[in-house]
Amino acid sequence: MTVLRSLLLFALAALAEIGGAWLIWQGWREHRGLWWIAAGVLALGAYGFVATFQPDPNFGRILAAYGGVFVAGSLAWAMVVDRFRPDRWDLLGAAICLVGVAVIMYAPRGNG
Repeated sequence: MTVLRSLLLFALAALAEIGGAWLIWQGWREHRGLWWIAAGVLALGAYGFVATFQPDPNFGRILAAYGGVFVAGSLAWAMVVDRFRPDRWDLLGAAICLVGVAVIMYAPRGNG
């Protein structure tokens, strides 16, 4: 159950961070206005809190692992929202990142 909770928190963090950045991009680059930018800033602020709910107590480990989730999540967001079509190298890179997440976060650890 701890792994499932951790994975859900990573997904929520990715949604908040990627969505927040996308909202700011839309507000500024696509000229949608300050409300989009403000919503993006709020989403990015929410992202900052999500990691604090991870069961692992090590900030560095969580942030390092989240980097892999961010890479894969960014491609997934682009596919769904922006209709981006990743090539096989994008997909391979994302898969490698997710393997890294699994190793960093969920590998069995001893006492030393």
